[in-house]
Amino acid sequence: MAEITRIVLTGGPCAGKTTALAKIVEHFSSLGYQVFTLPEVPTMFTAAGMNYLTSNKAFFYQGEKATLEVQIALEDKFQRMAQECEEPCIIVCDRGTMDISAYMTPEMWEDITRSVETSSAELRERYDAVLHLVSAADGAEQYYTTANNAQRLEAMNEEGLRIARELDKKVIRAWTGHPHLRVINNHDDFDAKMKRVIKEISSVLGLPQPIAHERKYIIRINGDMPSDVIETDIVQTYLTTAEPGTEIRLRKRGANGKYVYLHTTKKKFSDSEELVTERQINNSLYEMMLSLADPARRTISKHRQSFIYKGQYFEIDTYKDELEGLVILETKGIEEGEPVKFPPFIEVVRDITGNTDYFNHSLAQRK
Repeated sequence: MAEITRIVLTGGPCAGKTTALAKIVEHFSSLGYQVFTLPEVPTMFTAAGMNYLTSNKAFFYQGEKATLEVQIALEDKFQRMAQECEEPCIIVCDRGTMDISAYMTPEMWEDITRSVETSSAELRERYDAVLHLVSAADGAEQYYTTANNAQRLEAMNEEGLRIARELDKKVIRAWTGHPHLRVINNHDDFDAKMKRVIKEISSVLGLPQPIAHERKYIIRINGDMPSDVIETDIVQTYLTTAEPGTEIRLRKRGANGKYVYLHTTKKKFSDSEELVTERQINNSLYEMMLSLADPARRTISKHRQSFIYKGQYFEIDTYKDELEGLVILETKGIEEGEPVKFPPFIEVVRDITGNTDYFNHSLAQRK
């Protein structure tokens, strides 16, 4: 049976998904992968006559339910096809099941998933990775257009940009909780955005990647955070390992009593290349593996606040327990020489990008 990797390519309006899909097919086909690209089901439905802006609630409900059912069926059919391939396969979904939830109330989504005999947790688990491309409406407004999608419902004006930004954040929130959700920033150079997509998929496929340091800063927060910030609690434990150059960690991540458990291995091949393998595990295995905790390193607990500002994705980690008082801002995917667009409520105390003393593995070291 072929090795199959299922990936969702999502994002707000005018995010670059169409171009990204073409790049993915070209790049990974050249490496010997069979790449399947599944079309966006809501676009198919709209072209066929579905009106997602209808005031008829019963019609809207049946349309969204049908959208979910067809999305699931389409993915499952291609999964069965891929199982018959001899070469490794990548199934790339132009949006996935959880995108549908961003267009309705939580109550309606709960009712629809129950009627289809599934749940949000089960739907997220269908995919190995979710790549969210930030809408051009947030930080790259000069490139925002509705001309390349006749089904786009957001107008090309300030109100349309506002709606597009809000939708972008709703989609991220819908996928929050997936263990391999990656948010791809906007860039002045669009090609940099596409390269990040290829890099993230390569990482999921287990291909060695160049070591890239995220931009990291010790900060103070002076002002109110955005109202749409995503709040997450993280507990990170390092495990013992006898293999030099290898780091193994457990991570418990979630909020309000709902957690995802991850096992991550980082193997360094050189000063410039490493392989990162990440897999989701269940609570029982997580609890059992805690017995392998490295006694030389403390467990790290922190509260994470995630948000988009001017097309760049930020994570603020406020550390707890022995590291209380330390607040670190991190942003990924910003090219060398590209400026960080700090929000006005952030005061940068120190740039610690690349400073190994502030890597979590080092912060966990007991003195």
